[in-house]
Amino acid sequence: MEKPKPSIPENAKKVFAGKLFDVYQWEQEMFDGSKKIFEKVRKIDSTVILAFTDDGKILVLNQQQPNKGNYTSLPGGMIERGDKPMQTAERELLEETGYVANELKLWHSHQFHDKAVWNYFYFIAKGCHKVADQNLDAGGEKIEVMELEMPEFLDMLLVQKIKGSEIIMKMIKEDLVVIDKEKTYEKIKNYFK
Repeated sequence: MEKPKPSIPENAKKVFAGKLFDVYQWEQEMFDGSKKIFEKVRKIDSTVILAFTDDGKILVLNQQQPNKGNYTSLPGGMIERGDKPMQTAERELLEETGYVANELKLWHSHQFHDKAVWNYFYFIAKGCHKVADQNLDAGGEKIEVMELEMPEFLDMLLVQKIKGSEIIMKMIKEDLVVIDKEKTYEKIKNYFK
């Protein structure tokens, strides 16, 4: 898998260090020879886990967080400074769901960049089974874990009830999406076996 390209120049200076965001500035020569100060925000990278239970269901979360309201997502979270994406995926799966995976592998990564830069690392977790209670952020998270069958999961994903446009795009690139809906369910289900 190709490593994401840096989009903040090496000569950039960090002018602000926050908990979730760092701000960088650098002098940029323009086409006419003049110089201007450019700026970018670097956000902490995140993981997303497409988690399959032992019986082939997909773990989906109904979440509530202060100032965010209710939303539906896959397990995952921010990569703490110094952690590796795999460590974060394992930790977030266990904390948010109480499940562990028999097999966890990196499926896809994507770098978002414009005025803000960050990476998403997408993992496939197979053979997930419950081993503990959830260990949620005190006072900051309410999460209900759902185990969905493939057709229900895809219906929710395709109408964007679950955050996941990158997952849809990766499925298209992998030639997993076909015109016939039933064939799509079977093709994706077989791909992740």
